Amino acid sequence: MEKHKVNLPPKPLILASSSPQRKKLLSKLKIPFKIIPSHVSENTREKNPRKMVIQLAVKKALFVAKRNKEYWVLGADTTVVSRGKIIGKPRNPKDSRRILEFLNGQKHKVYTGAALVINGGKTIFKTASVTSLQAKKLGEKELSSLAGKHLDKAGSYAVQDRDDPFIESIDGPLDNVIGLHLDAVKSLLAKAQSAYASRASGKIK
Repeated sequence: MEKHKVNLPPKPLILASSSPQRKKLLSKLKIPFKIIPSHVSENTREKNPRKMVIQLAVKKALFVAKRNKEYWVLGADTTVVSRGKIIGKPRNPKDSRRILEFLNGQKHKVYTGAALVINGGKTIFKTASVTSLQAKKLGEKELSSLAGKHLDKAGSYAVQDRDDPFIESIDGPLDNVIGLHLDAVKSLLAKAQSAYASRASGKIK
């Protein structure tokens, strides 16, 4: 992806997520932002993973943007896909073990959608990124030690944790797996800044 300079919003950006990983990643752009989690339902009937993560990212950002109309709001959503099945966050430790067994030794993909909402929801910029991964084949003891450790993460593993031995190889952006592809975010910010500048100059009514 083309590298973009970081375009600053007119006011501090709002990250519509309580994820510590997304907060840490967004901090790398060195732009002012604050966090207002959306807490919206992540239930959806969409079966296409790329469309699904974009849909949920937009939903999260819109919920916060409509209550903070003067701010730009960034929403994100991440899911895992393996053998045609969409895998979200585990419901409990037992479900975590089931997910890890399903992914164990398997190739899979991680999709992260990002949506930037400006003008109180009137303008939306959205995208999705994908990373391919190969999971290691772990034994029962190793799976048991991992089960339940990452109930807040799609796929029930944390590739950013040094102690997490689950992933063998990664093809694509690592930050996308963690929860926010920064090059994609920079691209959205550039598009939003262009639209904002056009609106300010009177080109957009």
